[in-house]
Amino acid sequence: MPYAVNGFLRLLFGRQARLRWIHLILGGALAMPYVFVGQLVVGPAMDSRYVFNDLPLQLLSFAVGLPLAAVTAAVFPLTRPLESGAVRSLCGIGADRLAHGPARTWAAKGRAAAWFTLHLGFGGIISGMSLAVPPFAGFLTALPLLVWLGGDTLVELPGPLDHTWVLALAPVAGVATMLALAGCAAVSGTLLARWAPVLLGPAPEDRLAAAEARAADLAVRNRLARELHDSVGHALSAVTLQASAARRVLDTDPEFVREALAAIEDTTRRTVGELDAVLGVLRDGDAPGTAPAPTLAGDLAGLLRRTRACGLRVTSTVGVDPEALPPVLSREAYRIVQEGLSNALRHAGDATSVSLSIGIADGHLEITVENPLERAPSCRPGGGHGLRGIADRARLLGGTAEAGPERGAWRLHVRLPMKGPA
Repeated sequence: MPYAVNGFLRLLFGRQARLRWIHLILGGALAMPYVFVGQLVVGPAMDSRYVFNDLPLQLLSFAVGLPLAAVTAAVFPLTRPLESGAVRSLCGIGADRLAHGPARTWAAKGRAAAWFTLHLGFGGIISGMSLAVPPFAGFLTALPLLVWLGGDTLVELPGPLDHTWVLALAPVAGVATMLALAGCAAVSGTLLARWAPVLLGPAPEDRLAAAEARAADLAVRNRLARELHDSVGHALSAVTLQASAARRVLDTDPEFVREALAAIEDTTRRTVGELDAVLGVLRDGDAPGTAPAPTLAGDLAGLLRRTRACGLRVTSTVGVDPEALPPVLSREAYRIVQEGLSNALRHAGDATSVSLSIGIADGHLEITVENPLERAPSCRPGGGHGLRGIADRARLLGGTAEAGPERGAWRLHVRLPMKGPA
């Protein structure tokens, strides 16, 4: 039994009930300007100068003001996000069930207008009750004490109520009146909370816009992941192999060690610049001083030089003028070549022969990277991220990427259209 009583009191006076009560009071405050406008209409129409002192005329003014509130919500699109914020904070409705942006279509505006009218209607009634009921309930609760202290000098009861049993029941009636007010507020708040997702929830076009925004954000994150994997991953593989080779000949070939350390310094310095360019993907634009992304035209020779410094024997055949390539194609092709060589470094190791071919055939830029099959990238567990990144880049440019064993070698072949969705 005590648990039932506690649950009932929590339902009427718990934190959620109190917050929803505040939400209703807020609706009553928003309704006041419309009530005043309604009085300006009702007063002359009813030929009365005392609308404020007449409860029926006050209720009529309130009824006249509600349609004006609906018009306001339909005319001003920002009504929906403002009301959604109040509902999210005070009514306990999850943000994913409410629309965050202004109402754009007439259907959304109509639902927002219906919600605003209900909020002000329920809020006005509960606000009026909240102003009138507590003083009355307090008077009833204290009535026996007032009569006992002052008799007829403080309180004079009407004849039909001047009985002992009336005084005995007055505190009970006062408490019941307050419970009735709390019950009305709880029921009204619950109804509004139930209707809020229907009237303030996202429309199909809102859900589509949100899905497009999430897809765009995911595309940016995927692009950032690819750039980090290709640039930083290649640099780490190269530096690791260079450091390992230098350690092995530290005492016997100081000149090679100096060259390896110089290559490590050059690789890390360049990678810091590339990392800055990669992080620029998350900015609205390239900030002043941001390093440009590497391309085939300006960076292929350096990439081959650094790769050979790691011990990889690279034979390159370039049958196209990199300067003639579109900037986007040149940038993505550089990353594909970088990842192809990086895969050979990571999985096949140094002292491996790799052939690189770049040319044009049938209006496509073709990139081919081959290394011996016995030390192919697929032979190392945990691989595949780089190949997926290459496939993603090729697909975004409207091209294709194929990787696998062919005639005793591991072969990566990428075709990118010279003109396409890039």
